[in-house]
Amino acid sequence: MPNGNLLEVKNLKQYFTVKTGLLKTASLKAVDDVSFSVGYGETLGLVGESGCGKTTVGRSIMRLYEPTGGTVVFDGKEVTAQSIMPLRREMQMVFQDPYSSLNPRMTVEDIIGEPLDVHKLYSSKKERRDKILGLMELVGLNAEHATRYAHEFSGGQRQRIGIARALAVNPKFIICDEPVSALDVSIQAQVINMFEDLKEKLGVAYLFIAHDLLVVHHISDRIAVMYLGKIVEIAPAGELNGNPIHPYTLSLLSAVPIPDPKTVRKKNRIILEGDVPSPMRMPSGCPFRTRCRYATEQCAIECPALTERGAGSGHMVACWNR
Repeated sequence: MPNGNLLEVKNLKQYFTVKTGLLKTASLKAVDDVSFSVGYGETLGLVGESGCGKTTVGRSIMRLYEPTGGTVVFDGKEVTAQSIMPLRREMQMVFQDPYSSLNPRMTVEDIIGEPLDVHKLYSSKKERRDKILGLMELVGLNAEHATRYAHEFSGGQRQRIGIARALAVNPKFIICDEPVSALDVSIQAQVINMFEDLKEKLGVAYLFIAHDLLVVHHISDRIAVMYLGKIVEIAPAGELNGNPIHPYTLSLLSAVPIPDPKTVRKKNRIILEGDVPSPMRMPSGCPFRTRCRYATEQCAIECPALTERGAGSGHMVACWNR
């Protein structure tokens, strides 16, 4: 596997103009100055509560939204509106909702075969069908499923169809946008294990977007924590779980459910006060300061940058007081 980074995101910004009244508009800062990288064959988990901008990051990387600012470099090539089409063979996306991301009028064979058609990746109908059946087998679907329609399948099976579609072009990188949040817990485990198996077999890299820290910790090599459009902490998965530093990460980890009642009683649950501020009326300085027990005057004046904590550990935190 090559050294270096497969994906580099630098100072990514995604602002939306929102109507606030008659002839009045405001800027909604969904993603504000986000930077991170993903290595070859690596899984980076991106976590945070609903509305923090995780999905917008994924869609901006894929140019489903045209970014307001910043650069995305994939495998040494800058991703732009002009360069994205050929790069879509190498970077794919699995969407959150398997119910709405599949065309109800198409059979499974046509859904999975569509990327093959678009990129002309076969020379005969037999080769096309063989590739589709091979992909179906890879994600745990039977050959007889090929002629059925999406509504005939369970949520887990539909998500498998979406994954097979993403794999059809043999990508190097897949953005997984909360791919298990709409599924039952038992099915979640099956799909997560399948992602891990595919990573081992194909060497594919993932940006795994989720709000469930347990799921992300299980599958990720590194984890980035996002709050209100900004990354506040990024570290190797074991390091983040064992030595969280940012107050928001501490509160997220304290909310992770534990199946042992005795451990739960001893656990110090951190309850955040107040509500998440609106992205249209962001607080000055650090976006987390309005809910942070460590906040000082400096936090209101200037937003902290991500800085390294520990020599060469890769543990980066954006906080003035931790």
